[in-house]
Amino acid sequence: MKIAILDDYQNVARDLAEWHRLPNGSALTVFERPIPAAELAGTLAPYSVLVIMRERTPFPASLIDALPNLRLLVTTGGRNNAIDLEACKARGITVCGTGMVGTPTAELTWGLILALVKRIPQEERGLRAGRWQAGLTQGLAGKRLGLVGLGKLGTQVARVGQAFGMEVAAWSPNLTDERAAAAGVARLDKRDLFATSDIVSVHLVLGERTRGVVGAEDIDAMKPSAFFVNTSRAGLVDGDALLAALHEHRIAGAGLDVFPVEPLPVDSPWLEAPNTVLTPHLGYVTRENYEVFYRDALDDILAWHAGEPVRMLA
Repeated sequence: MKIAILDDYQNVARDLAEWHRLPNGSALTVFERPIPAAELAGTLAPYSVLVIMRERTPFPASLIDALPNLRLLVTTGGRNNAIDLEACKARGITVCGTGMVGTPTAELTWGLILALVKRIPQEERGLRAGRWQAGLTQGLAGKRLGLVGLGKLGTQVARVGQAFGMEVAAWSPNLTDERAAAAGVARLDKRDLFATSDIVSVHLVLGERTRGVVGAEDIDAMKPSAFFVNTSRAGLVDGDALLAALHEHRIAGAGLDVFPVEPLPVDSPWLEAPNTVLTPHLGYVTRENYEVFYRDALDDILAWHAGEPVRMLA
């Protein structure tokens, strides 16, 4: 087998799984940097097995059809909306996923929230430049945390907010009073959530029904003192409306871990957005998660080679 691991940005894949367990004669190649879209088909054509990291490299039908030797596609995580599964089925390509650790994104959400309300980046830069206490920070107790989505991650974020003494409210297209009450959270309609929350944090899965679910009217309803946080997917939010609100200082700031194009281009307008804390899609990028990703990816390859594939998505 000729096997390639894509987008190993941190150069850690070789160390996080026992790749010596691959069948004799297997050849493993690791790509650390993104492959330009125009070069993907030519670069990946020789490989029968590809291991990809989440949605870093999309696999539309056009690319899948251009890879004549591809037989197994392993994606880290349990879903990957950037893979055309129907095209894989049509070609007889097996697609498998992996397990993952379920807490890192909620942890990063709170890192962004605390960085925003406690002015950690500004004060750290000011301290190094010789300034002492350049501004006032804020407290969390008694403030309202508004969650767009109250699934597994949203519930984890809610618990931390409650531990800080915050009032937590939530909205999602399918949220019921019973589910909200079980988490100790108030269910609001979307307009009220955005209009009354001091921090709005997004925790929905991106799909056709949720794309753009946070629109301009929602962002316009936010208080000038409120912060917006997104560690889910950029496609959930009207990015132009959020950029405008930041530049016009209609909201206090934003903490963002996800962007419309990743890696973020050097000329991206997000890099010029004021009052922001930006991180490079770190929500799932922990050692614990990567250990599960690559361990399970290796197991997927071995199981498929033995004729008994596991964790199949297609």
